[in-house]
Amino acid sequence: MLSRERIEIKTPDQVRLLRRAGLVVADIHAALREAVRPGVTTAELDAVSAAVIERAGAHSNFQGYQGYPATVCVSVNEEVVHGIPGARVLRAGDLVTFDCGAFITDDQGAQWHGDAAFTMPVGGEYSSRVDRILDATTHEALWAAIAALARAVSGEATGRARRLNAVGDAVEDVVDAVAAREGIELGILQEYVGHGIGTAMHMAPDVLNYSVRRKGPRLRPGMVLAVEPMLTAGGPQVRELEDGWTVVTCDGSHAAQWEHTVALVPGGVWVLTAPDGGVEGLAAHGLEPCPLD
Repeated sequence: MLSRERIEIKTPDQVRLLRRAGLVVADIHAALREAVRPGVTTAELDAVSAAVIERAGAHSNFQGYQGYPATVCVSVNEEVVHGIPGARVLRAGDLVTFDCGAFITDDQGAQWHGDAAFTMPVGGEYSSRVDRILDATTHEALWAAIAALARAVSGEATGRARRLNAVGDAVEDVVDAVAAREGIELGILQEYVGHGIGTAMHMAPDVLNYSVRRKGPRLRPGMVLAVEPMLTAGGPQVRELEDGWTVVTCDGSHAAQWEHTVALVPGGVWVLTAPDGGVEGLAAHGLEPCPLD
């Protein structure tokens, strides 16, 4: 259900603070990509994430959140989200998702958060055609959703496409097209969705990854959203393990997640957790990001 709580609207200066937090998250991602290899444990990768946060003088917004014990969620193969790092040793061909975040504090002590996720095959080679399609489709769906946000704020979109569920519509369109073209089943998680972000990691509104009749609030500059499609190579049904965190697919199919923190600004969007602000991802849609000076 879409949250009825008030949506926090950021000033340009506050968006700039969020960009600083977003770049810390981007640095975590870069360090994790470099460190991932067959034989590494997920706990060792959490240590990599923690070290980047410490060097930046930032803080983890995952560690301690409702008791979560690490700075990054590491979800492998059939694990969809919230995998806890530990003694597990990654193998070549594992499909692994990293979801992490960080916050900085301003001179008044307010927190400003970033949150992003990516999926990759360990060792650089996918173990199956389905894994390759799953990962690519999730990535494509993320950028289609971000492009929909950009068009909504720029005034290019009309009607329903100017509302929040433009995200869910875009994700579902991509997933349906790929599933039909490739002849495979792809599921969209409904229990776990994106969210507003700013002075807290999770804020209003909920950002659905699937279409619903309800249109949601009108999209406007000052909103900052964590957009995070989560797909499975099978059915969308999931269950939580006894650790109280790790979510896995019920049918054992593999899963992928991609996420960025996106600021809606006059004329379009600024992808705060992408080092280039969204240049590469938006180019495929004929768009450019709108970074604030």
